[in-house]
Amino acid sequence: MDESGNWHTAAERAGFVRDILDRIGDKWSVIVICRLGTGPHRFNELRRATEGITQRMLSSTLRALERDGIVSRTVHPTVPPRVEYALTETGRTLLDVVTALARWTDQHVDVIRAARADYDDRTHATA
Repeated sequence: MDESGNWHTAAERAGFVRDILDRIGDKWSVIVICRLGTGPHRFNELRRATEGITQRMLSSTLRALERDGIVSRTVHPTVPPRVEYALTETGRTLLDVVTALARWTDQHVDVIRAARADYDDRTHATA
């Protein structure tokens, strides 16, 4: 991308799109986006609500989502300082997509499970 914000090539733009999809599609980002869908959370609230995530991974995930404009970080001037994370307007639109994907998954889980079993039976029979 040049200094005026124009893409040099379609491949450059496609690479950036892949980078964004990698970010928003990773396991922890999806879970954090869903957790923040209920409203702002403090770091430790998020960590407790996100089973299996380490402090380091949560911190890294929140920074990446903040960098992409999906999550905002607000430091409240209290003693000690209180930090809250929330979805931005862009993050809320992404929550709609993630929620739709979760709904689709729930609606098709039995079909997918059966397809996997069928595939596994066919490929193991020929191996």
